[in-house]
Amino acid sequence: MIAVCYILYSQHIDKFYIGATHDSIEQRLEKHNSGYYDHKWTAQGIPWKIFHSIECTSMSQAMRVEMHIKNMKSRTYIQNLKVYPEISEKLKEKYAD
Repeated sequence: MIAVCYILYSQHIDKFYIGATHDSIEQRLEKHNSGYYDHKWTAQGIPWKIFHSIECTSMSQAMRVEMHIKNMKSRTYIQNLKVYPEISEKLKEKYAD
């Protein structure tokens, strides 16, 4: 894995957050939950939990997958990513480098 597109969930605000990173997902989760991004939107949702992740071959692929998911603007789509792994695989194929 070189990069990952990740989806976090906050029960506190009942919202999802979609991001991409070249760090490990655990490191990024720690940053979101530690207040590292103090003045950012994610600060209001602490504690965040990993909902789903998609391992990618490059940061550019992870960012394209991230934008695709964000552009869907659908809670159901996000939930279906976890239920139907083939959706994530098709996204990786679609945005392959």
